[in-house]
Amino acid sequence: MSARVKDPYQRVSQALNRTLLHLILVGGAVTMVMPFVWMLSSSLKTNLEVFHIPPTFIPTVPQWHNYVDIFKVVPYGRWFLNSVIIAVTQTVLYLFVASLAGFTFARMRFPGREAIFTLYLATLMVPGQVTLIPKFLLMKQLHLINTYAAVILPGIFNAYGVFLLRQFLMTLPDSLEEAAILDGASYFRIYWNIILPLAGPALATLGLFGFMGAWNDFLWPLIVINSDHMKPLSVGLASFHGLYETNWPYLMAASTVALVPIILIFTAAQKYFVQGIALTGLKEG
Repeated sequence: MSARVKDPYQRVSQALNRTLLHLILVGGAVTMVMPFVWMLSSSLKTNLEVFHIPPTFIPTVPQWHNYVDIFKVVPYGRWFLNSVIIAVTQTVLYLFVASLAGFTFARMRFPGREAIFTLYLATLMVPGQVTLIPKFLLMKQLHLINTYAAVILPGIFNAYGVFLLRQFLMTLPDSLEEAAILDGASYFRIYWNIILPLAGPALATLGLFGFMGAWNDFLWPLIVINSDHMKPLSVGLASFHGLYETNWPYLMAASTVALVPIILIFTAAQKYFVQGIALTGLKEG
């Protein structure tokens, strides 16, 4: 009898808990989306309307020409192309290098493997600011300043990507590799034809992270690029900031366009991204 009396209260309690949880989730989602909504709204306003009090989300008269003007007042198309070249090239090379190193540490046996991998991971503890000057001097000695190579090359070596792929590749069964060796396949053939196709989820996850990092990188391109036509978008957007005035509608319109590739890539790789995060690290080293 007492259990029956408690059932309605338990149902009410569970319903309240679910409602509270959903309210928290909705509040978090709104908090994260609001900056993007404000950016899109500001991109369609005049510079005066951006500072209107109280603020409005819907422009009085949408200024669609802002999206056309950004290509006229600055070489926005060139900056966009520079960012595409840098981000795509760096991501492809980053995945190739990280997958090779991850395959080596996960599937091959050699003396000192764990010690070398530990030292490799230790580089993650070094702040990026510490290596800025050595990297710049190296690029200068190689006469690569103000070139795509100066921006791309330092970004293709990263211990995080090696760690992520190593953890994923260690979850694959050894029987695949053993059967290939019995058939006379070389290690590179095993890597290219067997391991790499199976690592699709992890590569998609790492590729998304790598592309976002290369696309949004600001400090390093700012240091090694000194001509206007070689700037990527991340550096070029700063041109909308003046000494005494900032054209916020143009800046927001340019930022909105710059966000499109990230959204498209995440949408295309979302399934593999979630799968890669879920599977990576299930097996301890």
